[in-house]
Amino acid sequence: MFTQFFNWRTGLAVIAIAIVSGTVFYSNYLAKKIAVEERQKIEQWVEAVKDISNPNVSPTNLSGKILIENNKDIPMIAVNEKDSIFESNNLDSIRIKSDAAYLRNKLKEFKALHTPISWVNPVDSLQTNRLYYGESSLLKEVRYYPLIQLFIVALFIIITLIAITTRNKSTQNQVWAGMAKETAHQLGTPLSSLQGWVELLKEQPGNEKIATEMIKDVDRLKLVSDRFGKIGSTPQLEEMNVIEQVESMIVYIKRRSPDKVIFSINSFGETLIMAKINAPLFDWVIENLLKNALDAMEGKGGISVAIKKEATQVLIDVTDTGKGISKQNIAKVFKPGFTTKKRGWGLGLSLSKRIIEQYHKGELFVKNSETGKGTTFRIVLKK
Repeated sequence: MFTQFFNWRTGLAVIAIAIVSGTVFYSNYLAKKIAVEERQKIEQWVEAVKDISNPNVSPTNLSGKILIENNKDIPMIAVNEKDSIFESNNLDSIRIKSDAAYLRNKLKEFKALHTPISWVNPVDSLQTNRLYYGESSLLKEVRYYPLIQLFIVALFIIITLIAITTRNKSTQNQVWAGMAKETAHQLGTPLSSLQGWVELLKEQPGNEKIATEMIKDVDRLKLVSDRFGKIGSTPQLEEMNVIEQVESMIVYIKRRSPDKVIFSINSFGETLIMAKINAPLFDWVIENLLKNALDAMEGKGGISVAIKKEATQVLIDVTDTGKGISKQNIAKVFKPGFTTKKRGWGLGLSLSKRIIEQYHKGELFVKNSETGKGTTFRIVLKK
C-alpha cells in the first residue's frame, strides 16, 4: 500500500512538473512574441508622430490612422530631453487628474521595463524626445498565466492526494475491522468448548477452586472477544460513571502488577462523573494505557489516574513515573506497528486512539513526557 501510494505521488509530481514546465516555456515564448509586436507598434506610433510633426512633410492618412488605431492598449509616456512629460496614452485618466505622482510613478515603472524609443524633434533638431512604454493587458495575462496554471495544478494534486489518503485510511479501517471481527469469530468456538468443560469440572467434587479460576479466565476471554467484535461496528454509548469504570480496571491491573508499583486515583472529591461511553471498549483503552505505563516503569514506580469534570467535557490523565518517551517518538506512538518493547505488535495505543476518537468522538494524546521522569496520556470525553 505504501509503495502504491508513493508511486501515485511520484506520478502526480512528474505530471505536475511536465504541465507547469510546458506552460512556462510556451507562455514565455508567447510573451516574447507579443513583446516584439508591441515594440513594433510603438515604433510605428513614433514614426507617425514624426511624420505628422514634421512641417516639411505632408502627413498621410496612414500616419493619422496609426496614431488613432495602432495602439489602443499599450500604456506609454513621452518625455523631452529634460524628462518632462508632454504626452501619455492608455493610462488611467481619472488617476492622472487626482494623483499628481501617478504619471511619475508609471514613468519609473516603464523605464525599468523597456529601452525607450528616441527621436529628434522635427521642429527643434536640438531637442530629443523619448517614449517609454509598459505592457498591454494581454501581455500581462500571458505572463501571469503560468502562475494561475501552477495554482490549478497544485490544487488538483492536493485534492487527489487527499482522496488517495482518505481511500487508504478507509481501506486500513476495513482491514482492521475485518481482522478484529475474524478474531472474535475464531475465539467463539473454543470459548463455547471451554465453558462446557468448566461446567463439567464444577460437577465433580474437589474441583471447585479450579473451576472458579477457570470461570474468571473464560469470562476474560469472552470480554476480549466482545471487544474485538465491536471493532468496525457503531458501538452503543451509554451514560456511565467514569470513576467506577477506571477504578475497576485499576483493580484488575493491580492484581497482575508487581508489589513495587503504586496505583492511585484522584477524582477531585467527585464520586460520580458521567460520560457517554461504551464500557467494554472504554475499559480496553484504560487497560492499554495502564499496561503501557507498567511496561515503561520496569517493575517499580507509580501510576496515577486523575479524573476531572469540566463544563462540557471529562478529562482523564494517566501518568506514570517510567522512562518517558523521546521527542522523536512522541509523534509515532499512535502509529500501528510502532513499539519500543522487545515483544508486542505495537497496536495497543493505535487501537486505543481509534476507539476514543472514532467511536467516542473524543481525544487521546500525549499530554507531556520527559525522558527518565515519565509520561502523561490524556483522554478527553464529551459530557
